Amino acid sequence: MSSDTSIEGGTPVLELNGLSKSFGGLHAVRGVTLKIMPGDRKAIIGPNGAGKTTLFNLITGIFPSSSGQVLLFGRDVTTWQSHQRTALGMARTFQITSLFPKLTVLDNVLLAIQGLRPSKFVMWRFMSSYRDVYDKAHQLLEQAAFLDRKDTEVRYLSHGEQRQLEIVLGLASDPKVLLLDEPAAGLSSGESVEMAHFLMRLDPKLAILLIEHDMDVVFDVAREISVLHFGEVLETGTPDQIKKSQKVQEIYLGTG
Repeated sequence: MSSDTSIEGGTPVLELNGLSKSFGGLHAVRGVTLKIMPGDRKAIIGPNGAGKTTLFNLITGIFPSSSGQVLLFGRDVTTWQSHQRTALGMARTFQITSLFPKLTVLDNVLLAIQGLRPSKFVMWRFMSSYRDVYDKAHQLLEQAAFLDRKDTEVRYLSHGEQRQLEIVLGLASDPKVLLLDEPAAGLSSGESVEMAHFLMRLDPKLAILLIEHDMDVVFDVAREISVLHFGEVLETGTPDQIKKSQKVQEIYLGTG
């Protein structure tokens, strides 16, 4: 059950089989089937109310599904809690910023790493005594080209840099699959370009599934796009196929 190879026939990092969610009479997600292999870069797009965030909440265990299956590395995790899925190798970022603005970039990363450790964190111990935590933080910041800002207080970062830092925190758990919930939300066009470049620099073995309204980011980052409409996957294809799709233009791109 190795998840280190994306050869044909390998185990998917994430697989959804007929995943559905109803809230009373409202069918928010209807029979979504999706397969993500190691290193895949996939996006889910669709108009507001299409069910994108509900789908992410089902994948990450925030909502229980009404029917269908979520498989993580071949294991059925449909009834698992969010923290159990994280421990197995899934991470997610949220639309709402969850950083400590008065702490430095490095401190935010250290806290994210330490929060995943079973050992108790003692605030008055010198942070230098947590050498492995420090090393891990430096490694994450270096990979993300953030090391030069490690001593900057988060409140002095641009909005775009703060969104990138949230993704760095998401990588603290060494995930094999990263779910990004609108990483370019609220960014200027220049910051969106930087976000796309940032995402493209991430470890090529990491599988990424993103929800995004910014089509430039989607078309730059994703190699496959699924269009969600009223909770159903309307169409899946390459960026070029999705750009040219009449159906997609009618329901989304033409009005987005």
